[in-house]
Amino acid sequence: MQQLERLVTFKKSVQNKFNVYNSLFLNLPYRNIENVGMLIPLILDQCQKGLKKGKNPKEILEAFFKNYVAITDEKEQIDFMFRIIQYVERQVVLYDSVEDAAFPKLHEHSSSLSIKDYFQLVDKNKSWDSLAEKLSTFSARIVLTAHPTQFYTPAVLDIIGDLRNLIIEDKIDEIDVVLQQLGLTSLINAKKPTPLDEAKNIIYILRNVYYDAVGELYTSIKNNINDADFDNHNIMKLGFWPGGDRDGNPFVTSSITADVADELRVTLMKCYYNDLKRLQKKLTFKEVQEPIALLRKNLYKAMFDPNTALSYAQIIEPLTYIHSILKDKYYKLYLKELERLIDKVKIFKTHFATLDIRQDHSVHVQVVTAVLKNNGIITASLEELSQEALVKALLHDSVSLTLDRYEEGIVRDTLQNIMQLKTIQEKNGEEGCNRYIISNSEDIFSILFVFGLFRWCGWELDAITFDIVPLFETMKGMDGAEATMQYVFNLPEYQDHLQKRNSKQTIMLGFSDGTKDGGYLKANWSILKTKEQLSAVCNQNDIKAIFFDGRGGPPARGGGKTHRFYAAQTKAIANNEIQLTIQGQTITSTYGTKEQFQYNCEQLLTAGLSNDFFGEQNTISETSRKLIEELSELSFEKYDALKHHPNFMAYLEHRSTLKYYTKANIGSRPGKRGNKAKLELTDLRAISFVGSWSQLKQNVPGYFGLGTAIKTFEDQGRLEEVKQLYNDVPFFKALMLNSMMSLSKCYFELTAYMKGDPEYADFWMILYTEYQLSKEMLLRISNMDILMEKEAVSRESIKIRENIVLPLLVIQQYALQKIGGTTQHKELYEKIVTRSLYGNINASRNSA
Repeated sequence: MQQLERLVTFKKSVQNKFNVYNSLFLNLPYRNIENVGMLIPLILDQCQKGLKKGKNPKEILEAFFKNYVAITDEKEQIDFMFRIIQYVERQVVLYDSVEDAAFPKLHEHSSSLSIKDYFQLVDKNKSWDSLAEKLSTFSARIVLTAHPTQFYTPAVLDIIGDLRNLIIEDKIDEIDVVLQQLGLTSLINAKKPTPLDEAKNIIYILRNVYYDAVGELYTSIKNNINDADFDNHNIMKLGFWPGGDRDGNPFVTSSITADVADELRVTLMKCYYNDLKRLQKKLTFKEVQEPIALLRKNLYKAMFDPNTALSYAQIIEPLTYIHSILKDKYYKLYLKELERLIDKVKIFKTHFATLDIRQDHSVHVQVVTAVLKNNGIITASLEELSQEALVKALLHDSVSLTLDRYEEGIVRDTLQNIMQLKTIQEKNGEEGCNRYIISNSEDIFSILFVFGLFRWCGWELDAITFDIVPLFETMKGMDGAEATMQYVFNLPEYQDHLQKRNSKQTIMLGFSDGTKDGGYLKANWSILKTKEQLSAVCNQNDIKAIFFDGRGGPPARGGGKTHRFYAAQTKAIANNEIQLTIQGQTITSTYGTKEQFQYNCEQLLTAGLSNDFFGEQNTISETSRKLIEELSELSFEKYDALKHHPNFMAYLEHRSTLKYYTKANIGSRPGKRGNKAKLELTDLRAISFVGSWSQLKQNVPGYFGLGTAIKTFEDQGRLEEVKQLYNDVPFFKALMLNSMMSLSKCYFELTAYMKGDPEYADFWMILYTEYQLSKEMLLRISNMDILMEKEAVSRESIKIRENIVLPLLVIQQYALQKIGGTTQHKELYEKIVTRSLYGNINASRNSA
């Protein structure tokens, strides 16, 4: 019933409104856009019909140019295609705004638990004491990352916000004006953003959405928990990667990191200043005027001068003093408003969001090698030292460190950055920057190199105020993770370090490169098993395991339904905190408005708490584990064979948009690690890898191998076992449902012309056959008639979005065909391919 009510609401509040407001686009009075709006439905119809008949994009568009717009000149045809792309981009913005406006109505009919609902259930179960104890220490941390799929400028985000508010109020005339503004506003960056630009774009969202949203969420929890002493201001924490994530991004330097830390703090001071300014108008009482005026003056200076850094005490103490005066002398007038500001200060302190540092282990190998060579401990290679000798050098040996002696830019900058982290902590507080994440961690030295580098850069052994966070993302890294952590836990020096870090060890497990390496099912299954193993080894060593999940937007990068994912974790996995990355356009699509942010944060918290208070905690029986293991290996064999197919990388290079990701002015980071002439899968960034499959509407990393694995079971007469697995094991069901999302966004008709490709026809058929088989098998084990059968609203939203961008995708494929042939306008067709990435990425919302 709820699904039906939501679907009715969706059609009224989203589908119908989009159609009405979309019609306003038809007569936008701008040069070169007239008639394009009226041609969009026609070109969509021709694309759909043509692809169903097996026509290729070239045939469809050439017929359209001839029969409907009478454009024969190739240059004019290219100009027309650019106008179609620009128009579609704006349709996507409008649809985003309409859907965001409908969010509160849609979730009135949601079956998901809000914080208030959750507390009411707990009240019925009389579990208040245990809940209060859990909530006093529990927290969720969302970490905002800059990946090359988030490129709406602040100007466009403002337009989306204005449209959303006007749509809620149905102000048609004003909507018309804003749509005209949208038609004249560039949706893309004029040049490639710097890491500082990326950081500022996301800090804009921190200031305009998250600052108030986190404060209101905390107030809501405090008001509902029935505990006057509740003061867990860490219950919802924010993390930040732009400017600190230097993994594969040579443009993130130590100076960029320092500038971003300043930008976070200065922006927070602006937020505090504006709140205090509003409060000052109400607190007109004699004894509070002077402390308010002084604090306001100090905040004003701090928000314009990065060299002026107020401490947490300098902000909270005057507010606490004013609080006591209002209570004692002014009848608690406006006390609640003041308490809301105090709570925000206790939440954000002086840092706003914790700036994480991340670097690849291979860079640390390079740096440690350079330092030891420079100090005469080795002559050429780390292999000259035994494991014991290298560990001793890292934990105990003193070295001389003078930056001028290191010519290699990455070596010097890595050392300089570690040296400056103390200064960032002095200005932003320890929470401002206290985590160092190591990508591609595969052995003990991934952790110990960072530990040693901190020592060598001037940090005392017993005063390293940083969490060292290994990121196990490859199959090899996950296989050795348990032994790696046990080794470092056995080291007295590292034990002492962890004791000073509250006996907590944060461990990151990455989906992106894991899925690229091991395929969809094996990567996810390996991550769950690794979490269980690491939970056990931490428990044995009296360490609290904190898992940090690299969850991208699409299921192929660990994304999908977040609540479903956390609610499906087994009881063997430590549940002390929830930490996850929010990547790319998911920042704006899932957490982009106050309502969305609060709803999804509540889902995180209730998912993390639910297994402790309701029903049996998730377990996976030994029988089920063996089944998943078998399916995992079968799926991996199929995916691994695809990876090693001689046309695998060539297909991506020559038949997808892979190489155009780096040409788009989307993100600052290169599309691959290193500078090898030949493209290799290991060097390829997961975002461009997964994104390229998404642009092809093939989404291979989100399902490939599942069909073959399940079909093998069916051929053995064991399909009922897989059906039982789907029904009994929430983890397996969650994976299958997320994979259905990837399959729902596939549209092989777009590239069906490749069946006639002399070089890649057989490879395309391998992909298509597995797609069909995976779809068939997933429907069979779930007893569904259509994909996402029980998620009607999401299914309808996907359908509308895919229809909006279909003309754009046909144009993209047409341009790729022209580039592969002979044309005088190759550069223009390459620009078309590059430009076509934007609208499709935004329409997909999670890029798969």
